[in-house]
Amino acid sequence: MHNHGGKVLPEVPDLDTQLALSAKMIDKKTSTPKGSHSYGSYFLEYSLMAEFQLLQQQRLPGIYCLPAHSSPLTWWGVLFIRQGPYQGGVFRFQIHLPENYPDGDCPKVVFDGPVYHPHIDPVTHQLNVKQGFHKWKRNVNHIWQLLLYTRRVFYKVEVPNPDLAKNKDAALLWEQDVEKFQTEAQDCVRRWEQDLYSHDNPDPHFIRFSKFDPAVHEGALQDLKSGGAGGEGSVGEGEYRNRKSYMTTGSLTIFSDMPEVKTSGPSSLPK
Repeated sequence: MHNHGGKVLPEVPDLDTQLALSAKMIDKKTSTPKGSHSYGSYFLEYSLMAEFQLLQQQRLPGIYCLPAHSSPLTWWGVLFIRQGPYQGGVFRFQIHLPENYPDGDCPKVVFDGPVYHPHIDPVTHQLNVKQGFHKWKRNVNHIWQLLLYTRRVFYKVEVPNPDLAKNKDAALLWEQDVEKFQTEAQDCVRRWEQDLYSHDNPDPHFIRFSKFDPAVHEGALQDLKSGGAGGEGSVGEGEYRNRKSYMTTGSLTIFSDMPEVKTSGPSSLPK
């Protein structure tokens, strides 16, 4: 013991004691086999909170995603597709994170129903993310990058090897008849549209949709059209503030009143 100004401080424990105390702090359920990067429940929670903060900072257009209330290892997501073969599509999905995140395998992206796409399994509804993330690298790969990849596969369909596709029929059709593939993709969009309001998941963080009710939504719509009630602020500042997008009543078709912007370079799809 050491006495400093009347305060008694305990002695610094020796190395063996420190190692023993550290071992007690490791959660065996979430520790990796090698034990080089082991996370207890508190460290896992902190890591996931940091990931969600990174996601919010990115402000990815057309993607809404947040952790479930029941488990931070499950995230609810909704993807809006604005152009391409799946234009007008609204797709629900889930992200399943490994218990030893971020040291485990790549998180899984599983859609709530069948999606006609070469890289989405027609039975399990799981997206093949290995093409974008061969190996999940701690402190390099993040959930927002996974979401960006998920959105990209709908805007830019690529089938480098049909034999490796999760849906081989969709892959072959894309290679042989793009026009027919687009017809199948739009049929898929319409099926999802019919099921958009039917989900009754009890999780309070589950993203729900309700049909337009003037008594409930008209005020919010008018506020959106006027640029927001808050006046000038950080959201929507500058020349983009008064540019708005809407969906027509009774439809998921997106239209905009955004002024046409002239650019000198070629246009490109979102990546």
